[in-house]
Amino acid sequence: MRGLTLLKPTLLAIVLVICFSVANGSATSSEPTSHGREIIFAIGQMPLNLDPRYATDAASERVNRLIYQSLVDFDQHSRPTPSLASWLVLSNREFQFTLKAKRSAFNTPTKIRSTFLNARDVKATYDSFTNLADSPHAAEFSNIQEIVVLNDDTLIFKLKKDDANFPTKLLIGILPAALVEKNHDFSHHPVGSGSIQLLDWGNKLTLQRVKDGQRISLLEVKDPTVRVLKLLHGEVDLLQGELPSELIQHLESKSEITLKNSVGANFSYLGLNMQDPILQSLKVRQAIAHAIDRETIIAKVMTRQTRLASAILPPEHYTNHKSALPAYDYNPKRARQLLLEAGVQLPLKLVYKTSTDAQRVRLATIMQAQMAEAGIDLEIRSLDWGTFFADVKQGNFQLYGLTWVGIKTPEIYRKVFGSDSFPPHGFNRGRFSDASLDQLLVVENWPAVTKRIHAQLPYIPLWYEGQFAAMRNNIIHFTPKTDGNWDDLAKITYRKVH
Repeated sequence: MRGLTLLKPTLLAIVLVICFSVANGSATSSEPTSHGREIIFAIGQMPLNLDPRYATDAASERVNRLIYQSLVDFDQHSRPTPSLASWLVLSNREFQFTLKAKRSAFNTPTKIRSTFLNARDVKATYDSFTNLADSPHAAEFSNIQEIVVLNDDTLIFKLKKDDANFPTKLLIGILPAALVEKNHDFSHHPVGSGSIQLLDWGNKLTLQRVKDGQRISLLEVKDPTVRVLKLLHGEVDLLQGELPSELIQHLESKSEITLKNSVGANFSYLGLNMQDPILQSLKVRQAIAHAIDRETIIAKVMTRQTRLASAILPPEHYTNHKSALPAYDYNPKRARQLLLEAGVQLPLKLVYKTSTDAQRVRLATIMQAQMAEAGIDLEIRSLDWGTFFADVKQGNFQLYGLTWVGIKTPEIYRKVFGSDSFPPHGFNRGRFSDASLDQLLVVENWPAVTKRIHAQLPYIPLWYEGQFAAMRNNIIHFTPKTDGNWDDLAKITYRKVH
């Protein structure tokens, strides 16, 4: 790396830590349940909210995909496809949905009578957004004028104004109408009709697969080295993502561990507060973009198959223009010149917020060193996840680092960059406002939208991180997905190895 030596945890250090751990406590395997051995999945951050109307963090979204079912999902090309229901376009303001004949019952608590999902549950779920002004998804459904239930299987969504892409928005997990009416606390006691149900949420989050009773527990282990140690000791069975490359390479040398890799589509970026007087300058934003050596970071410390990013949706997405947007090259000399042209006195002092995750802090430290060469003095503030994410949602930051996970539809650009999408009515956390972009969003000219965003830099695009999963050899039927979802928990299996 230009002007920077990367400090890597040595294999010797890892071995010493392993020896220390073994000396101070033997490995403990998961206790068998009445349905067989429990599978332990170690994750870096626990879900924050299991109500699909409120969830925005990656872990919550991934668990909710298993607990609930939605009307619509997406195929491998990110085009909408029927999930719970097929649809008929009556007009650009009216869409008729017919639920599939074979439907699951809600996985309700034992004291509540279980019912099969029907059209009234769909109506209750989407009608509830009318009274949820603090939901980050509420604005997306403000165009719904009326939902008409024709029978248990069929309903019609009537809109206030035309929206040919309306079906792509119906990704919210369906809730039981009876509990919606009672203002049930879905955030901590979710009730869905998916393949998984929640059993317990204490020091770990324990899920149970409906079809066979297999238990899967999510265990929060913030430190990546500790996650690896627990996997090697047999205390956990599965890891996915969020490890530095050195630890991945260490796992590759272990015969008892299976590693699987795939290309990624989740978009990592630096968020900017556009209300900050310094960051309002386009030249300052361009300088920050030219002050980061993405290619070296990807080569040295990122997961395999990580790719440079230029827009939220990856280049293979159907809405992207054939000619890719050029990445901002690493050019500290150019960055300094831009800062001087913007009237900034060097060094420019900026505060960057991130979580306490070791890999995220490491990336921040590398960018701090790179930016110093460009005349930027970057102060890093690492916060616990809850505090960090709250600050981001409240706009309490100058710069921050996050990743958009599982994004499929181009409407993300409206929710993230539209002038009417400031929280809590959307995800425009940097408070970016651009009349030209708003006009392009209205007509849904997606190539022009991405080009405008790329030129204005309300975000600094970084990369699409490659996906990987590491598991004990007795774990089968789990493969990492491009968006990092955990859908294979619906079929993951523990087998005895003799």
